[in-house]
Amino acid sequence: MYSVDNNVWVRQEADGSATIGLTAYACSLAGQIVSYTPKKVGKSVKKDKSCATVESGKWVGPAKTPVAGEVAETNEAVAANPGLINEDPYGEGWLVKIKADDWDGDTSDLKTGADALAAFEAKMDADGFGGC
Repeated sequence: MYSVDNNVWVRQEADGSATIGLTAYACSLAGQIVSYTPKKVGKSVKKDKSCATVESGKWVGPAKTPVAGEVAETNEAVAANPGLINEDPYGEGWLVKIKADDWDGDTSDLKTGADALAAFEAKMDADGFGGC
């Protein structure tokens, strides 16, 4: 599921936790990620607020979580090699795992499949990247 406005994705895992990461579009906009500072395990985060800060050569900013809850895990592999975010944004480059407070409520406005693709294409056009 995708939060188009925040350029992040979220996936519910079998144990009920929510894995969050940057989209490939966010990685493209940011360039090579050089720093990753997640919120600490046990920290409560609100929907659409920062769960981690990422930095590239041209951008520093928050990764905003699409679900509220408590940070359950951070990605040690990304801490050691922030470039994993660019190399594998939907796999090994995830940012945090959260114990979601209200998965169904928080994800009701997120996009999937063709809806997500159409929303990202519209966002790219609005951002001046149409036809890339």
